[in-house]
Amino acid sequence: MTDSDWEAVIRAHADTIYHPVCTCKMGRDEMAVVDFELPVHGMQGLRVVDASAMPTVTSGNTSAPTIMIAECAADLIKNTAFTAMAAE
Repeated sequence: MTDSDWEAVIRAHADTIYHPVCTCKMGRDEMAVVDFELPVHGMQGLRVVDASAMPTVTSGNTSAPTIMIAECAADLIKNTAFTAMAAE
């Protein structure tokens, strides 16, 4: 089989049982997409608030950490909105 044949077989049959995480890594290094308050580097008004912001894969189910990220993000967003309103 050619490389193209193998690629077609892999694409047709590859699957994962894992939840995709860590695709928009949180951190301060050059691979990080968001910082610890979840805004996307270089963008205004855009945050990543899901499992993709996890900097590393958790050893357990991703549900609880994802909920925690969302709860923290909700607090950050509310606090930012209240601070902006108070400044007006």
